[in-house]
Amino acid sequence: MQSIIKSLPKSAGVYQYFDANGKLLYVGKAKNLKNRVKSYWRFTPQLAPNPTLSLRIQKMLHEVDTLSYIVVENEEDALILENSLIKQLKPKYNILLRDDKTYPYLAIDKDSSFPRIEITRKVQKGKNIDYHGPFPSGGRVLLEAIYEVYPLVQKKSCLKGKKACLFHQINKCHAPCEGKITKKEYQVILEEAKQSIIHTNRLIKLLTQKMSLLATQERFEEATKIRDWIKAITALQQNSTIDLASHEDFDIIAIVASEQRGVVLKLFMRGGKIISSDVDYFKNTENFEIAQAYKQVLLQMYQAQMPNSCKTILTAHPFEEQKQLASIISKRLNSPKEILTPQRGTKKKLIELALTNANELIRQQQQLEPTTPIEEKVATLFGLHTHPFRVETFDNSHMQGEACVGAMVVFDNGKWDKKSYRRYMLDAKDEYAQMQELLSRRIEDFGFMPPPDLWILDGGKALLDLAYRLLDEAGVNLEVIAIAKEKLDAKAYRAKGSAKDTIYTMNGPFSLQTTDLRLLWVQKQRDEAHRYAISYHRLKKRSLATKHALLETKGVGKATIKKLLDYFGTFEAINNASFEELSQLTNTKVATAILSNALINSKNQSN
Repeated sequence: MQSIIKSLPKSAGVYQYFDANGKLLYVGKAKNLKNRVKSYWRFTPQLAPNPTLSLRIQKMLHEVDTLSYIVVENEEDALILENSLIKQLKPKYNILLRDDKTYPYLAIDKDSSFPRIEITRKVQKGKNIDYHGPFPSGGRVLLEAIYEVYPLVQKKSCLKGKKACLFHQINKCHAPCEGKITKKEYQVILEEAKQSIIHTNRLIKLLTQKMSLLATQERFEEATKIRDWIKAITALQQNSTIDLASHEDFDIIAIVASEQRGVVLKLFMRGGKIISSDVDYFKNTENFEIAQAYKQVLLQMYQAQMPNSCKTILTAHPFEEQKQLASIISKRLNSPKEILTPQRGTKKKLIELALTNANELIRQQQQLEPTTPIEEKVATLFGLHTHPFRVETFDNSHMQGEACVGAMVVFDNGKWDKKSYRRYMLDAKDEYAQMQELLSRRIEDFGFMPPPDLWILDGGKALLDLAYRLLDEAGVNLEVIAIAKEKLDAKAYRAKGSAKDTIYTMNGPFSLQTTDLRLLWVQKQRDEAHRYAISYHRLKKRSLATKHALLETKGVGKATIKKLLDYFGTFEAINNASFEELSQLTNTKVATAILSNALINSKNQSN
């Protein structure tokens, strides 16, 4: 390796350290590869880690066996490639912050005759749309409150009709469909609503008046709903006594880490007011680097489709690549950006506000956490290098090679992350090949959805070895365990709290007491994956049964089926269609045959 280090080019690039087993340890970027990598080492009397480096880095370097590198055109490209490799390959000594959200915005289509306010996560290019936000939380409540207070067009379909609807009768719309309000008059109301989005205190005042009125009328359920809205809208803003004389826009980002837990806090200031905030927690490890954390957050946060973004990004801590990151983000968003860490004045007070809130959030979390979390106990027992705070569990299901499906469920920081659940239609027919297909497809998605801390497989050692082989081929550093169900009389036994399952790891099998909390923790993941896979399997099985039944219906030919599918889209929709709909498309004889067959098929499935 010494000869490789001495022959490194002086170009910008990314370097990767591997251990003796070929496992990726660390990914870093450099403006000058030769100088950066040489700074890690002392070459006399033999190659050894630089003693001036931190103990964490020295520990990593003692594990290094080989080095590889990728040359890129400039330092900005190196930054992007470094972040991408960390996200996909999950090196042992890089921290991975998962923050690839798309935030919702409130959007107003100004080309509409009577514009509505709608919530969206998509940015439509080339359209005259006014975006407000982002609103990481509370955006939908804010929208509902706006429509409660201001008589805007309540539904998209309202303008299509030519007659005033119920909303006009209850004084929630001025019926532009009947011409009862002019465009100019409507625009005045819309402008007031927009100001309430920006200055939510106005909206809170109006809601409070409405809540009091409802309470005096003894309409307590409606009053309670508005009270909850007021709480949610108030929570959008961080408490701040800072008064900006100008109507400036800032994104303020603070990252704080304690010994065990870290937090990323984002404050969104628009027009001199903090309109919303967002919080992400992460488990701190010895691999934490504040500069690396800011780089990951910024590169993941500012993607090409981000409306209403501000020119200035304030970070609570300075780091070396601020100018390069600002250049990358400017190119992505096609507008100039700057990343600053203010040292004085009002902007410095904004940073202090963010840090104060971030530290308070960590303090609250520490009070809620147990002294030794179950994830730490699981990691210690199975010899895992990382505490499994984010876990993906896999299972597959089929019936004699039909309706073959796979499922992945995600457990993140003690909660089910159902938005990250995935279902897969599988081509393979046997369980081993199905798991291979399932895991291979998940590995392909690591660039979009980074690897977790741990994989759990519903199966034995053969599937464990399969998973490690696939991960090694992809160069991904991820730990895996498998849980095999106890079998009695050749049948899997799944009774909760009683199953004597075996857990397979790279350190050998474990057979734990049925009351062991660590076993129950793994079983909980496996059982949720099984439930999710089975529910999808049953859905696909019903779909296949419906398809087969329709194809076998007498008097219904292929041309008729094609005509019905072109109109309804799916076999299920055909089965659920009314007699009138089917008759109009075909004839009464075919409609009767389809509905009769659907009824018989439904009874057979219920039995």
